[in-house]
Amino acid sequence: MANECKTLEICRERGAAVVGFGISNRPLLEFLLACGIKVTVRDAKPIEDEAALISRSVKVITGDCYLSDFGNEVIFRTPGIRPDAGELSSAVRRGAVLSSEMELFYEMTPARTVGITGSDGKTTTTTITHKLLSLAGEGSEGKVWLGGNIGAPLLPEVEKMTSADIAVTELSSFQLMTMKKAPEVAAITNITPNHLNWHTGMDEYRNAKYNILGSGCRTAVLNYGCGDTREAASLTGADIIFFSAKREIPRGLDAVYLKDGVITLRRGGEEIPIIVRKKIKLPGAHNVENYMTAAALASALLSPDALVSAMERLAPEFGGVEHRLEFVRELDGITYYNGSIDSTPTRTAAALSALPDRKISLICGGYDKHIPMKPLAEAISAHGGVVSVTLTGATSELMADAFADFRGTLPPFEIIGDFEEAVISASENAKRLYADTVLLSPAAASFDRFKNFEERGRFYKSIVNGLASEDGE
Repeated sequence: MANECKTLEICRERGAAVVGFGISNRPLLEFLLACGIKVTVRDAKPIEDEAALISRSVKVITGDCYLSDFGNEVIFRTPGIRPDAGELSSAVRRGAVLSSEMELFYEMTPARTVGITGSDGKTTTTTITHKLLSLAGEGSEGKVWLGGNIGAPLLPEVEKMTSADIAVTELSSFQLMTMKKAPEVAAITNITPNHLNWHTGMDEYRNAKYNILGSGCRTAVLNYGCGDTREAASLTGADIIFFSAKREIPRGLDAVYLKDGVITLRRGGEEIPIIVRKKIKLPGAHNVENYMTAAALASALLSPDALVSAMERLAPEFGGVEHRLEFVRELDGITYYNGSIDSTPTRTAAALSALPDRKISLICGGYDKHIPMKPLAEAISAHGGVVSVTLTGATSELMADAFADFRGTLPPFEIIGDFEEAVISASENAKRLYADTVLLSPAAASFDRFKNFEERGRFYKSIVNGLASEDGE
């Protein structure tokens, strides 16, 4: 049974404003109305079902004034709206309470909570963690839920949850900016420049990630190979479990690391072999670290035997999450991969490192998040097997400039404005230059042309699946 919480009590007394009527906030509205709360919906754009909302006694405010004239109600912002946008800050100073769908869920759920954030790898890590806990919990009383920045909103399900359940949640920096209650078990996979078109700078972005280690966090899983996450250990009183596949972790620290090719957990000085690295189906060192993170998280909730058993069942079978180095097809000896989720240079670097022996025709470019592009040039040069780069989208010129300024060795690159033409050209380059792989790994967001990275990835797959074989089949 869900916990009563202070935020819901204030909603009943003062009413609530739902700011940004997107995917997550529509179920939030239904939840608030079911609780008998008076609700105002605010959005910059017209709302198609405004009349239906009004007929249910929901007040609707749209247009330029949607972020003005707040009362002292509870304001639920959608993650994409900054907490200081419009008159939100002044409303809080006057007594309004700023919250979100995820914050309310965390206050109300009776389930144990696991939260994962980071610049790269959080979705795959969240998925692996959920699958491990689900496998280990088969036949038990509790259920393992999946939500947050992945899957369906969890708040509408909160009344079904019990203290025997576990809620595994992916949390973005947008969600974490105002989070006051942290998950019981939390992980930061890494912190690298990202979303700097939205955040005021790296300090704000970094501090948002650190909120996952706040009040209520009992176990923190941190990347020892990343300075910003390693140093976060000083910000929390939680038990720390470090992980790294790249950097040696000092003895005496609880950690997950590679030992003789085996992912190994060290807790209280005892070493526990978890899984042989070669058994992991997902390619790449970054996915080894994703498994390490998930193993560390699960170890806070499972016995060692249960963790090892679940890992042995999952790792050899789990093929990954859509748009994350996803195999699309093989055609005329060329393998096509979809890495549409790769919205930063570090993600593209990880994708390339997962294909170390391939000759690659690479597709990059998209929406500008104000991230330096020199690391992309460094990653392409370091790989050594990229034979051509096709640039497209809003960042293509920025990437070309970074390539021109780079002092190392880079393959030839081209700029093609149309996305479909860019994919076709990359395929032709692969044939002409005897590459064995075409990889979409944009190193940029999708919003210049697509609603999200999923739409971009599916469009890429539709183009690739429409390519004809040279023999006509």
